[in-house]
Amino acid sequence: MMRQRLLHEIRLGLTAVQFFTRLPVPAWVGWSPQQAADSVRWLPAVGWIVGAVFGAVLWAAQGLWPVPLAVGLAMWAALWLTGAFHEDGFADCCDALGGHLPPEHALAVMKDSRVGAYAVIGLIVLLGLKAAAWVELAQRGSGPTLIGVAVASHALSRWAPLWVMARLDYVRPEGSGSKSQPLASQRPSAGALVSAAVWALLPSLWLLSQGGAGASVIGAVLGVGLVSVGSVRWLRRRLGGYVGDTLGAVQQVAELVCLLAWSHHGLGGHV
Repeated sequence: MMRQRLLHEIRLGLTAVQFFTRLPVPAWVGWSPQQAADSVRWLPAVGWIVGAVFGAVLWAAQGLWPVPLAVGLAMWAALWLTGAFHEDGFADCCDALGGHLPPEHALAVMKDSRVGAYAVIGLIVLLGLKAAAWVELAQRGSGPTLIGVAVASHALSRWAPLWVMARLDYVRPEGSGSKSQPLASQRPSAGALVSAAVWALLPSLWLLSQGGAGASVIGAVLGVGLVSVGSVRWLRRRLGGYVGDTLGAVQQVAELVCLLAWSHHGLGGHV
């Protein structure tokens, strides 16, 4: 029984990796809408992988190029690994929700593959702010500290979309062909939120154990909490619920808030 449960959790974790990254997974993992819905609690753990790749590339590139180039390469690596999945959602939300479109029109805009001015401007600002924050962080620390901050930021920020999913309804009609629809077939349970919170918080707790700046950890955690709660209120008023693109946008904003907290309070510690 324990072995079956462990195998089931491994399958769900790999399902999340399959859905949210470009990484290949074994064929035995399989795929089903129920499996996809159950796998969302592993989303912060996927952030461990993305953050570790980002941090490792940044650490290695710092020895070869100036910090801004190293940061750019690390950002490219993370974007490639995820297929810019969340950034694409952020861009679509900028186009759909940047103006004053009614909900039904906003949902149609998010389905449109064309990119508008709001999307371009939003991505420039978002990526520019993240790059600037990472340049600041990379100039203050190196090695395991930067990898730890990258993993912590990516893991924490990926808890925020789960809170949105737990508190709101999915507003696209069934059969609309949305890639995120299988994830929305059921709301994350309280147990799933707690499990995801553990994976989201562990990297930050590790940083604290290594002498990391407590103010940065507290600021990042509180910031993600505020983004989560604020997103629920805003999306309920603006759309009456959520869609996949809004989840990507929430994750991106939460990640930026984490980086702003770290860059404001400093890295601390001695690692």
